[in-house]
Amino acid sequence: MTKTYDGQNAVDDLSLDVLAGESVALLGHNGAGKTTLIKLILGLVRPDKGNIRILGREPSSPGDDKTRCQLGYLPENIAFYNGMSGAETLAFFARLKRHPLSDCARILARVGLSDAAHKRVSHYSKGMRQRLGLAQALLGNPRVLMLDEPTTGLDPELRTAFYDIVRELEEDGVTIILSSHALTELEAHTRKIVIMRKGCLIASGTIDDLRRRANLPVHIRLITRPGMGAACAEKIPEGVTCERINDHGLDLTLPSERKIDVLRHLSTTVPELDDVDIKLPSLNDLYMHFQKEGVAP
Repeated sequence: MTKTYDGQNAVDDLSLDVLAGESVALLGHNGAGKTTLIKLILGLVRPDKGNIRILGREPSSPGDDKTRCQLGYLPENIAFYNGMSGAETLAFFARLKRHPLSDCARILARVGLSDAAHKRVSHYSKGMRQRLGLAQALLGNPRVLMLDEPTTGLDPELRTAFYDIVRELEEDGVTIILSSHALTELEAHTRKIVIMRKGCLIASGTIDDLRRRANLPVHIRLITRPGMGAACAEKIPEGVTCERINDHGLDLTLPSERKIDVLRHLSTTVPELDDVDIKLPSLNDLYMHFQKEGVAP
């Protein structure tokens, strides 16, 4: 699938399958093509080459309101009329989506806005506006939900509540696409990673898939009994980089395929160990690796 603007490919020969019930992290630098891809999914624009199918149908097909009503979208910057209350705002969107007004109270409760339902939006904090935006995206019980920077303005408690909703939707078979720069959050709460660069898909898969492909080193921190760091360092196998932290701490760097063998060796030959902390390549590490390499999946 390709989409071109002013002679440049915003989405360049991209091919991607997303299954029902999958939560997908859509990553890429500004201008990578993420927004264009979301517009293609929503049916706001059509591809110049190739085709796109959402729930088995092309979302931009004229008159296909049924498919579009099964899509939910929370943009990064959503605007509301400040003179309306939260309840009135959600009712307005419910009418547009032909969703029963009687269900609005339940959705407001689900995003934690029951107590503020009758307050004017002008009195809402940024986090409350974000939750109201999520509420409108949930109207119509969507089967595909696209969320652009959805946790902006949410405190840690509300972020946890947001991802609880994501997990519930996954269990109900809803496909969720999250575009965000909060990589630590996405690593913990999404099943599939999609990385774009200059309109191209450069990596996709679970985080374990990407770790195997990237083959980045693993870091292991060893904590020994006080004063035993030097003795422990002498027992580190060849081919493993060892850096002393203090008299009882060591940092090891090793190829990922040697992780199990090295841990087995340490457990049998280093009785001075008190603790072991294993740090696998994070989503941020993987993102930077694939952006630098620009490799195709």
